[in-house]
Amino acid sequence: SALSFRSAVANWYDVPTGSMQPTIYEGDRILVDRTAFSLRVPLLGGELARTGEPRRGDIVVLTSPHDGTRLVKRVVGLPGDTVAMRAGELLLDGRPLACEPRTGELRWALPPDDTGRHDLLTEDLGGRRHAVMLSPDSPAPRDFGPVTVPPDAYLVMGDNRDHSFDSRYFGFVGRDALQGRALAVVASVDRDRGWRPRLGRFFTRLD
Repeated sequence: SALSFRSAVANWYDVPTGSMQPTIYEGDRILVDRTAFSLRVPLLGGELARTGEPRRGDIVVLTSPHDGTRLVKRVVGLPGDTVAMRAGELLLDGRPLACEPRTGELRWALPPDDTGRHDLLTEDLGGRRHAVMLSPDSPAPRDFGPVTVPPDAYLVMGDNRDHSFDSRYFGFVGRDALQGRALAVVASVDRDRGWRPRLGRFFTRLD
């Protein structure tokens, strides 16, 4: 049935928070490959077989170890990696990640109450380049670790680094908590502006 397919093979989720901006916005609906890491019993969730391993830089849907809610984050640390943050700069195995400013403004408007200053950067996460956003006026902590990721666990963060509840707060994420890999934005609406469609975001691949 369609319900079994969505449970075991693919699903689409509405994104309720801005922790992955500027990659994923509130109001995006994302397509998720639920077979990326394992095959599970439809509706019940028990693992039948492993089908792949998370890669550094993957955007994943996971069950929060803090309260069991569904989250969307980026895999930053793999088993055996040592991860730290110093003054907002991410370090992997003691080396700062290559990071450079992004030119231009955000194409899509942030929520009206998000009035702070933002810095847009391109981060190279082990050869996978992606956008991150920093908020210099935010009181968010900018120092973390170093910590070493244990076996069968991952360290995840949001691309909206100063506005993301992630592994810096709730610790490592076990492999069994990963629900799948996010592939694309299939639809998007701006809830703060009359549910206006963001047509340019429809059917766009996630990096």
